[in-house]
Amino acid sequence: MKNSKFVIDKLAKIFEQGLISSKDIANELMNILKSKRDEIVFKMKLTSKDEFEVLSKRVENLEERINKLKNKNKTKRAKKS
Repeated sequence: MKNSKFVIDKLAKIFEQGLISSKDIANELMNILKSKRDEIVFKMKLTSKDEFEVLSKRVENLEERINKLKNKNKTKRAKKS
């Protein structure tokens, strides 16, 4: 209940600030969720802060590579005759 209240409060704050564009709202929502994810990981004490930062950078790099590969696969190929 506490976590849902946190998210709702953040969304209300976004609307109050006048962020109307759906892109801005989506970006802000992703930032909120990422910060909550980081907070949960820190509470679980799975890794040290330095290790977590290194691992999060590695994950970001992998996500970028995946997106690049997806974009490459979306390009149309000519049929061979």
